Amino acid sequence: MASTIVEKILSAHCKKNVKAGDYAVCDVDFCFGQDGTSNIIIDRIKELGLKSLKNRSKFAMVIDHSSPSPNMKVSAVHKRMRSFAKEFNTRFFDISEGVCHQVIPESGLVLPGNLVLGADSHTCTYGALGVFASGVGSTDLAMTLATGKNWFKVPETIKITLTGKLKKEVFAKDVILFLITKLGINAATYKAIEFYGSVIDGLDMAGRFTISNMAVEMGAKAGIIPVDKKTLKWMKKHFNKKLKPVYADKTAVYEKTFKFDLSQLTPVVAKPHSPGNGVSVDKLSKVKIDQGFIGTCTNGRLEDLAIAAKILKGKVIKPGIKLIIAPASRKIYFEALKKGYIETFIKSNASVINPGCGPCVGTHAGVPADNETVISTANRNFKGRMGNPKANIYLASPATVAASCLKGKITSPKAYL
Repeated sequence: MASTIVEKILSAHCKKNVKAGDYAVCDVDFCFGQDGTSNIIIDRIKELGLKSLKNRSKFAMVIDHSSPSPNMKVSAVHKRMRSFAKEFNTRFFDISEGVCHQVIPESGLVLPGNLVLGADSHTCTYGALGVFASGVGSTDLAMTLATGKNWFKVPETIKITLTGKLKKEVFAKDVILFLITKLGINAATYKAIEFYGSVIDGLDMAGRFTISNMAVEMGAKAGIIPVDKKTLKWMKKHFNKKLKPVYADKTAVYEKTFKFDLSQLTPVVAKPHSPGNGVSVDKLSKVKIDQGFIGTCTNGRLEDLAIAAKILKGKVIKPGIKLIIAPASRKIYFEALKKGYIETFIKSNASVINPGCGPCVGTHAGVPADNETVISTANRNFKGRMGNPKANIYLASPATVAASCLKGKITSPKAYL
């Protein structure tokens, strides 16, 4: 019987044929926690009295949300994570490494066809590698560590096909903001999404990670992009192992299908306080900003920094504007340094900070003041997301953020490209 990608992956991991709506107990290939969720994971492991973990090599902890620590309580959590990693001999990424959703795939820890769970809602990012990856609670994650397995209700799958050729000022972030706005923030609740079409084919891997990353903003458990030559080339740079991609059957049954021609799409900006409040950038040209942020697990990759550097090179951001830039990993930071992007950012009067989540969650760096307006490349702009419920956050591509910081108001990057 014909199957979707998720149905095939879950079937392979429970060793029987399952379809949407079925329940299955599946072997998990990899799982992880970050510093916002690992404390509870450790609590549960201690409560279970475990002295060892099931497949400890398939688990990692990452300090990224509050990196480096902003206060004593967070420092205590970080210390506990380090002690746990040492006691159980697990993989550990400390404050210098970067965002979990960048350091894990670039370390070759997840592969096409894998089943991955993370104690973080944006675990769906790995769908760009043809992985069924989904966020779970810390207790569920602890049970996976204890048993090597977890239970799943096989989700229905939505197929989205994106055609046409994107304009030069339109990027992956604009595409996913358009989709969230068009379909709605609850359009894919407890469902998987498969992305297809010439637009997806034309995106680099950074763009594909952006698309998969924000699938959860439509409620999706997973946002999967089928493996192609670009995926395989990217994987070979990070992991030298035979890969086994999984593809949907041509006659697979989808819960819904959508097709959009994006040839006329203009840059999209999501207004406060939802990723689903997207409008064309031109409708916000009078909105003045106080701060810009380029980074996060959505848009802190080398390609994102490259387009921002292209726009900022030889220019200075408007006086009074704060622009914060956080590379998604140490490797990306180093590559950006070698390519001259960091020098460009500093000369433009931007602030480049430690690899990690940075201002995204609002635990330390870059918390805005009351009534300040921020334009950010993050994936969420909920009230209080960056640490202040009295601030207003707009979401946009790195290109739009960079252009807006030069103008001091929300601006299309078209003139700078």
